[in-house]
Amino acid sequence: MALYLRKSAVLVVALLALLASGCAPTVKPMESPIGNPEEPYPPSHPPKVGDILHLPTGIYVSESQMLDIATQARIVYVGETHDNPAAHRLELAVLRTLTDRYPGQVALGMEMFTPDQQKALDQWVAGKLTEKEFLRKSRWYQVWRMNYAYYKPILDFARERKIPVIGLNAEKSTVDALIHHDLAQLSEKERNKIPAEMDLTDPYQRAMVKATFAGHEHGSGELAAFERVQTLWDETMAHNVAAYLGSAAGKNRHMMVMAGGNHIQYGFGIPRRVFRRLPTSYVLVGSREIVIPKDMRDRLMNIHPPEFPMPPYDFVEFTRYEKLPQEGVALGVLLGEKNGRVVVEGVMPGSSAAEAGLKKGDVLLRLGNEPLTDTFDVIYAVKQEAAGEKATLVIERDGRQMPLEITFEKLPPHGHGNPEGK
Repeated sequence: MALYLRKSAVLVVALLALLASGCAPTVKPMESPIGNPEEPYPPSHPPKVGDILHLPTGIYVSESQMLDIATQARIVYVGETHDNPAAHRLELAVLRTLTDRYPGQVALGMEMFTPDQQKALDQWVAGKLTEKEFLRKSRWYQVWRMNYAYYKPILDFARERKIPVIGLNAEKSTVDALIHHDLAQLSEKERNKIPAEMDLTDPYQRAMVKATFAGHEHGSGELAAFERVQTLWDETMAHNVAAYLGSAAGKNRHMMVMAGGNHIQYGFGIPRRVFRRLPTSYVLVGSREIVIPKDMRDRLMNIHPPEFPMPPYDFVEFTRYEKLPQEGVALGVLLGEKNGRVVVEGVMPGSSAAEAGLKKGDVLLRLGNEPLTDTFDVIYAVKQEAAGEKATLVIERDGRQMPLEITFEKLPPHGHGNPEGK
């Protein structure tokens, strides 16, 4: 009996020692992780368009479940594909749910605007500008340059619900300065426009930058410049998010931050840099195109990103790569302004303008019912047209006014960013 008790005591001591060792730091790290760190639990079935997956658990959820969980956080980061309407519907759904959940306590942070445009954003939300006035005053076609139709439903909703829209991105002049010079070479004036905290040492961002450049002929200087600019974008947007939420106007608000997926996925872009400044709860939401039409495959970048030790998002919605219901059209001219008039400086062969008989030196007076007094008027008027539609363009040539019938053609691939309605 005594021998039995002694053996039991030894066994208990051994078990306690084993359990205690389980709470101690691991002396030797595992050589490789179990499974896929980016998708630790494989989902029950391959995703279909419309499915929403909670990546940390591998469990599919409904849209309402995702929205309910995600909007409990103070910040919801939504990573978008800029030219996919499906991504923008997801953003609008998140913003609508946040607003319904916290009426009067929500703000929207957008990569697409800079602080220089804040006055125009405030006037838009307050209902003081028409859409055309807002696009002109915010310099939309010069700053972001994409088809406004992608963002119109979101900005209309912000205006309707009086949701403050905060411009987050870095100014172009600051970006240009960092393209050509490293931080030490900047003037004091240029350095003052850059966030004090510029972490250029993040290993995950460095790996992503290198992957972006892989297979292309770029010098080390260009790689370093792109890394500086990528960091500037992320740090500036993080600074502006934290500054707003820490201000008197934003301290009691929730925020949805919408930016390109590379600024949000995996968390090392904007989210971690915000948390460094303002520790608060956040959720990462994104979309992934799994059905890509053949005529849209040339939009994809041939990048092979590294494997990261974390899921890219908390929730990901699987989508189709879509086109806008009404795609942008092209006029096909180079424009200039002379003596307060819009002058054709060049006509692209085979374009709508060429087919209509437009010539270099013609003065543009009116498109349909829209008077054309500057290049913005032309850009805005052309953006209202659709492929296949016809309109009358009134011009002046050799001192005489004459009408030309224009049949609009859709923009060429990647033409959505063209600032001059070509």
